[in-house]
Amino acid sequence: MIKIYTVAGCSSSRKAKKWLLNNDITFKEINLLTDDIKKEDFLEILALTEHGTEEIVSMRSHAYKSLSLDLEQFSLNSMIKIMKENRTILRRPLILDENRLQIGYNNDDIRKFLPRSVRQVKLKDISREVRNIVMERDFQTQIS
Repeated sequence: MIKIYTVAGCSSSRKAKKWLLNNDITFKEINLLTDDIKKEDFLEILALTEHGTEEIVSMRSHAYKSLSLDLEQFSLNSMIKIMKENRTILRRPLILDENRLQIGYNNDDIRKFLPRSVRQVKLKDISREVRNIVMERDFQTQIS
């Protein structure tokens, strides 16, 4: 099951939800500001990162700057507590399943959440379109 952590007023969150809906992908939405997010949820997100908290914390946010944090100085438990108490420091949306995490909305990267069979069909369609374009170009070149 795909989970998407969002904030209502966030345009990237809206784009990601719209993309998931348009591609008939079932997901569970969790509002970062209002829903109960447990320590285990933060651990699940962090387990999918490559670089830990620095990937999911928005260091440009006003909330982060006002806290004057040095991420390196905190233990994992302390950092989870800080994130739980200051959720506006988190980047959004956070989209994840059992194996993958996407931070923010990116139209190309979000395709990794399409089922493999759908990705293969779309790849075949794209290949066919490219082949047709190349054939048309070659044909135009030959008749010129």
